[in-house]
Amino acid sequence: MVLAGLLFCSVSAVADIYKYEDRNGKLHFTDRPMKGSGYRLLWHSPTRQKKSTSSRIDLASSDRNRHLYSPMIEEIAKKVRLKAALLHAVIKAESAYDPRALSRTGAKGLMQLMPDTAKRYGVYDSWDPRSNLTGGATYLRDLLIMFNNDLRLALAAYNAGENAVKRFGNSIPPYPETEAYVVRVLDLYRENQSSGQFAALE
Repeated sequence: MVLAGLLFCSVSAVADIYKYEDRNGKLHFTDRPMKGSGYRLLWHSPTRQKKSTSSRIDLASSDRNRHLYSPMIEEIAKKVRLKAALLHAVIKAESAYDPRALSRTGAKGLMQLMPDTAKRYGVYDSWDPRSNLTGGATYLRDLLIMFNNDLRLALAAYNAGENAVKRFGNSIPPYPETEAYVVRVLDLYRENQSSGQFAALE
């Protein structure tokens, strides 16, 4: 199922937007797709501009939702002992801040929780932003613990599942979508850190 809220929202145009749906049905968004990563053009900027050094997705609804949910995201990040800049990066890569995001395999909400993961973390309503964020943030924290604070492995496990990471000898599985996802989130995380907007929270 496509992400209708993003397909038909009004767009503030600064760059082309690409979408990728991985083998688990999770949706990922970027304006700088890696070569061979499988991203497809979702929206084309009517006025091409010089290539920006920022990877910011400038969907109007994404910006509105980011501002709306930022206090909750930062509260939950502090509660589960994650950096707010990291949690924001994962949310942006997973759903572009759309609380109604739905993949064809049933991943839901801001952090694209699969039904089994939601059940595992006591999330009974994945459409509820607070429940979804709390479950996803706790899962990400547990993955960091599981993989000895190796952020790259934790992100790979969030995308492909911890068993996939273990199956490949505690390394990033050689799936193009997972490799691209890890790079994407790390890029967003670095941008969030360099912006300084989360410094007072961490």
